Amino acid sequence: MTSLFTSMFGQATQIASRIEQMKQAEAALISFASRFSHSENTHTIELFDTEIPLSSVPLQSGVYCQIYPETNGDNKGEGGNLVMHGIKVQSNEYDGSSSSTKAPPLVLLHGYANGALYFYRNLLGLSNHSFEGTVYALDLLGWGLSSRPQFKTKTLEGHDRISVTEDFFVESLEQWRKAHKLEKITLAGHSLGGHISVCYAEKYPQYVHRLILLSPVGVPDDGGGMKARVAQQSYTVRFMVGAVSMLWNYGVTPSSFVRAMPETRGRNMVSSYIERRLPTITCPDERKHLTEYLYMNAKLPGSGENCLNKILEPFALAKRPSLNRIARLNVRNIYFIYGQHDWMDAGGGIEVQRICDQMKRDGTSENVPNVSVLGVKNAGHLLMLENWEEFNSAVLHAAGENLPQDAPKPFIHDESKASDGFFKRMTFQKRAEKYK
Repeated sequence: MTSLFTSMFGQATQIASRIEQMKQAEAALISFASRFSHSENTHTIELFDTEIPLSSVPLQSGVYCQIYPETNGDNKGEGGNLVMHGIKVQSNEYDGSSSSTKAPPLVLLHGYANGALYFYRNLLGLSNHSFEGTVYALDLLGWGLSSRPQFKTKTLEGHDRISVTEDFFVESLEQWRKAHKLEKITLAGHSLGGHISVCYAEKYPQYVHRLILLSPVGVPDDGGGMKARVAQQSYTVRFMVGAVSMLWNYGVTPSSFVRAMPETRGRNMVSSYIERRLPTITCPDERKHLTEYLYMNAKLPGSGENCLNKILEPFALAKRPSLNRIARLNVRNIYFIYGQHDWMDAGGGIEVQRICDQMKRDGTSENVPNVSVLGVKNAGHLLMLENWEEFNSAVLHAAGENLPQDAPKPFIHDESKASDGFFKRMTFQKRAEKYK
């Protein structure tokens, strides 16, 4: 009994230490934010925690929060509250006179294994020019410094596992919106956050002014093409793909590998990832704090990450692709933004644009969204960090703003051109054109 108590106490102390280290990394990244704005000392920055009723998300009875146990309610895990962490940036110089639209506050959702502060290079600049001067970035439930409940979803009549998993994020976001009394939001999600944004707009379109999908996962409908292509590969490739798929289906996540490693090796792996994926971050201190932020995010107990094999197939294909879901959204304006060298296939967004334009020409629906696809030069999947200025321009353009004369201009895809050659990875579009 004594050894069990000691073990539990030691684990709680370790988690508390990691939370504190992540908070320190978060604060350090906030201190860098002013370097990526053309104005100084003109913003109010607030970190906040918003209570989310545990009953609002589809979790089994008895689950508990792994990093904030004081929020768990009674001994059955009922009646408590979860917490969504985030950052709010308010521009003190925004007066609306330079804004060509009245876009409501921007809400940014991060991608897999990331957090709200992955947008530290963008928050201040975006708040200066639109969104009523207000930008929020959230740690999705189960990630970052938000609550990390055990990811055990309910079985609900009339809902499959995909829908219930999507609702874990959708309903917590909706509770967050209610708590902040936001009648309308401009919703932007990166990667997995983009897929969650589509799910939210599908269920609560009345609150979404514009939808901005930042290199979103899960758009293309592969139609079994991946399996067919793998079947044509060598035995070695097929074995490796099979091994990865098996681990995926068993729920083994990339973060769980980091968690299992000795600390020195885990930190070195994350540091190497930052150096390889983000060579544009040349400041040693900035790179160090971003590494710490990402590493601590992975080392804290797993929660939201366990959604992966429930809504996605291996290799970032959705079990319920958003290709045709987006075309049916009751949101008037939808923008895709991809990096020029993005590993996420821009052909998915371009195919959505083609489908919606064709629906308009055919007159098959009265409420077809206006869809546009933008590109950010010299950037890949982490476009908000790799080319932050042009990324900001693309988001402002998507909000309906007229860009300043000296602002970098994003690429705008023209559907009338068969191939404009801007995006370097367009496999889905090429397959789609082949079978038209």
